[in-house]
Amino acid sequence: MARKATKQDAIDRAKKAAPTYVDLGQKGLIRKYFLNGDVSGGGVYLWESREAAEAWYTNEWYDWIEERFSARPKLSFFDNYVVVDNLADEVRIDGANWTPAP
Repeated sequence: MARKATKQDAIDRAKKAAPTYVDLGQKGLIRKYFLNGDVSGGGVYLWESREAAEAWYTNEWYDWIEERFSARPKLSFFDNYVVVDNLADEVRIDGANWTPAP
């Protein structure tokens, strides 16, 4: 049974992969979170559009991930209409700032 990677191992792997995702900013990737789960890792990606995401997730991408991690990735797509961003101290609805009523 697979075990959770140590924090340092997860960070080291993410540091090696991060430059690939920095370059994807030009292709619509807004943000990627690297995840370290109890039995596997993963990621949460925030894209400008579904079309931008689908342009990245090609058959070649599936093969690349499977080769690196010995498992075929599973994707789920979600629409995101509302963001509470406490770091930026704002709420956005469909990308526009929104101020809740007091």
